[in-house]
Amino acid sequence: MKNHVIQGIPSLEKAKLFLEEAEKLNPGPWIGHCKYVAEGAKLIAENCKDLDPEAAYILGLLHDIGKINGRTTIKHIIDGYNYSMEMGYNFLAKICVTHSCPSKNITDIIEIKESNAEEGHNFVESFLKEVEYDDYDKLIQLCDALALHNGFTLIEKRLVDVALRHGVHEYTVPKWKAFMDLKNYFEEKMDKSLYSILPGVVENTF
Repeated sequence: MKNHVIQGIPSLEKAKLFLEEAEKLNPGPWIGHCKYVAEGAKLIAENCKDLDPEAAYILGLLHDIGKINGRTTIKHIIDGYNYSMEMGYNFLAKICVTHSCPSKNITDIIEIKESNAEEGHNFVESFLKEVEYDDYDKLIQLCDALALHNGFTLIEKRLVDVALRHGVHEYTVPKWKAFMDLKNYFEEKMDKSLYSILPGVVENTF
């Protein structure tokens, strides 16, 4: 592990136990997705001198932990935040919110229509106005857009897959641009292509 201590996250051992428990309560493809987000975050962090690969892995593993209560969008953000804060993991709680909002705007998730979602929207909107993104926020956002439940793929394929399932609207293109900016940002940090370090991209894309 690099000497970049990240406070407010569980140990790797605890993180794995949390995800195992979540899988028992709500099994589904999202578990595989989390594992690949974690693996991608670790691989990218290993190529960035200022990021801790183990911390990146833990954050990737638990970014969707709010889905322990079901696969809703705004609710899983709030549930993940509350779950993490109750455990005393404030940095993880932050990631649970920011991972869905690459453009740092509530419009990244506004297309989701859920019952009792207004209160959640208000919380997320207020949170995003106050929070400052760091490279861990950006890293998990990026890996969220690179990881399927069964491996890595081109970011464009992942974005189209989500659009086909949830639809598009006037805010879709700005959100996609935010993801592409993240891709460029980390490729510049690593001085190499993302796809050169993520295994199985060709197999999962074509």
